[in-house]
Amino acid sequence: MTTTVDAIYEQGKLLLPAPLSLPEKAHVRVTIETVDAERASWLKLSETSLLKTWDNAGDDVFNELLAK
Repeated sequence: MTTTVDAIYEQGKLLLPAPLSLPEKAHVRVTIETVDAERASWLKLSETSLLKTWDNAGDDVFNELLAK
């Protein structure tokens, strides 16, 4: 199971906005991804460009071929 939650790092601890529905002493894996405003902006721009490229009527012909 994968759950993504935001947290705040304060005095050596990760503070969650609300308790998680996990059993006591559950083992979890934590991946740290810091929020970087500039990186987020570039990712949004990239996503917009990719959607323009990949989400177009010209691609329908490929979907039709794959369906055969």
